[in-house]
Amino acid sequence: MSDDELLGYGVPAEWLDDVRQVNEDGLLDLADHLPQEAAEALLELATGGTPVPAPAVPADTPPFEHPDAQRRFRLMLNKDEFERALEYPWEKWLVFLHPAQRALIERDFNGPARAAGSAGTGKTICALHRAVHLARRHPDARVLLTTFSETLAAALQLRLRRLISNEPRIAERLEVHAISNIGRRIGEAQLGAIKIAGKGDIKPLLADAAQGVTESRFTPGFLWEEWDNVVDAWQLKTWEDYRDVRRLGRKTRLAETQRQILWGMFEKVRAGLNQSGLLTEAGVFTRTAEQLSTQRRAPFDFVVVDEAQDLAVPELRLLAALGGARANGLFFAGDLGQRIFRQPFSWKALGVDVRGRSHTLRINYRTSHQIRRQADRLLPPELSDVDGNKESRRGTVSVFNGAEPVIKIFKMKAEESAAVANWLKELLVAGFEPREIGIFVRSAEQVARARRAVGQANMPYIELDDNVQTRPDHAAVCTMHLAKGLEFRAVAVMACDDEVIPLQARIENIADDADLEDAYNTERHLLYVACTRARDRLMVTGVEPPSEFLDDLRL
Repeated sequence: MSDDELLGYGVPAEWLDDVRQVNEDGLLDLADHLPQEAAEALLELATGGTPVPAPAVPADTPPFEHPDAQRRFRLMLNKDEFERALEYPWEKWLVFLHPAQRALIERDFNGPARAAGSAGTGKTICALHRAVHLARRHPDARVLLTTFSETLAAALQLRLRRLISNEPRIAERLEVHAISNIGRRIGEAQLGAIKIAGKGDIKPLLADAAQGVTESRFTPGFLWEEWDNVVDAWQLKTWEDYRDVRRLGRKTRLAETQRQILWGMFEKVRAGLNQSGLLTEAGVFTRTAEQLSTQRRAPFDFVVVDEAQDLAVPELRLLAALGGARANGLFFAGDLGQRIFRQPFSWKALGVDVRGRSHTLRINYRTSHQIRRQADRLLPPELSDVDGNKESRRGTVSVFNGAEPVIKIFKMKAEESAAVANWLKELLVAGFEPREIGIFVRSAEQVARARRAVGQANMPYIELDDNVQTRPDHAAVCTMHLAKGLEFRAVAVMACDDEVIPLQARIENIADDADLEDAYNTERHLLYVACTRARDRLMVTGVEPPSEFLDDLRL
């Protein structure tokens, strides 16, 4: 690079010689001494990327509107806002936006748009600010901010409250809901009183339909997956629909005779639901979407979706009806590498096409360089969705250093618990608060191992579930799925044993090669999610034989 290029990236002239001489080992230390914009550019160059030079700024630009100032300053508009800011701890401030993030949330799109990026790059912050920006810019508009779970919706609501606590008129027009809850509410408004069938209603009908079918070799697990992900999700009504439905990537094709047997069972399930006056949630969402498509005005003018990678087919169908055809109507934030709940499907087939309107965030503010680099080894450098949209992890940089992750394998579970307990004690001595620490395991069967380690460390903790939130002065213990959306200064990921992750009970019932590959990928994503909840410290443990994923994590 020429001197002019380096100076253009913000490298001070007196540091040019140091930048020329630095090697990989010293780059991160050097970056700590440089202006943030220069450090980000050098880190991107070092990882093979090409930084985007800062655009020229007119000399008469007001000082606090200059992009460099917006990195470092928040202009308080009134005394009340300033007093509220001083009341909050630093980590609870959500007023900061990187200039690249600000440009994204303030941009106009002529159709559905998406913010992508690996864990820690600020997608959720962008979703929050995008929703607020739309509400401010359109004083009469109603804005929905939604995500796939009630737990994450509650977290979004809390952050939003902090962001707009002095703007009650925006709060009146900006609603935060889990997609299932708002879908049911809109469904009742459009369809009248409805009775929704749950798993407890459907699984007995599937079992009854399978009885006496001697030709059937399908397991209950397969029948449920086929019903939930294919028949019900796509609301297939006829044999012809089921026969011709596209099964993404499936290598082992179901013979037509097998499909006929399956369809006979599913017709009995549908008849049982109709007889009881029950609708599945997918049925409610689909009928609601059809009803909305006939109306000139939707219940919301703009919809912003966080953790969009885990949307299901009926949920996206409803969102498409709410805002898919309007400029700025839909804005998604998500990461294909964090898809842990849903099978992939074509968004384009449902009328949601983000091609040409997808932007990847590459500056990681949450996770240290060391943790991000280690966790990224679990995933390929590039992921694609069904419609061909690609998300590259190349060029992503973290803006701060931390300790190298600790990965250890033990012979006995007792040794693992003792080692994790000692690590937790060291954190407390180093000044970490219990509320800044999370301990995760693959599933409920391993929670006792985490509980034992925290108990040996004499650390107060709370076990999280779908209804229990984090608590001040307590460490958090939970499964990897529940860790989604949480952030901690330090994280221990325990019980990474063979047949635990990937979970053997999930793998052994899969007969199709493509389904097996998808299950393995999802398990990888799950471990990636757990590791990237950590900001400064990460410990990953298991007992012999360890999970095969740890070989990749330690490369």
